[in-house]
Amino acid sequence: MIHAHDSLIVLMLGRILIPLVQLYGLYVLFFGQYGPGGGFVGGVIFGTSMILSVLIFGHGASYSTMARTVRHGDGVGLLIFAGVGGLCLIGGGEFLNYAALEIPGLDVASRRYLGIVLAQIGVAVDVGVTAISIVFSLSFDHEDGDSHA
Repeated sequence: MIHAHDSLIVLMLGRILIPLVQLYGLYVLFFGQYGPGGGFVGGVIFGTSMILSVLIFGHGASYSTMARTVRHGDGVGLLIFAGVGGLCLIGGGEFLNYAALEIPGLDVASRRYLGIVLAQIGVAVDVGVTAISIVFSLSFDHEDGDSHA
């Protein structure tokens, strides 16, 4: 089990740094189609910030609540990604052909942008959840073999 760090400096820096890293992860996620980044990199950055919160504040802290909640979301990112592709198929196009998304009131360019962003969100959620799941599955008490995740 991972316990909270005992240094006040580390705790204070964690409270400042973790939200900034999460904000940067969201930036990389949403502006990834214009430059380097996207769903995978944004998910890695966001997952790393949640891992950092667990390492600094421990399993039971309120800062680690998001990480504990997110690790139960295995498959949600895949459902989002496959759902966007399925909506494209229902609209009469190919899988992930975002122009075929049937969204009333949006032109083709807006539908493509929305489809790309939704697919990238699905990838980011899947990558972040996988990172958190790995950390929680590796952090257990060796004395009694009990998982505290």
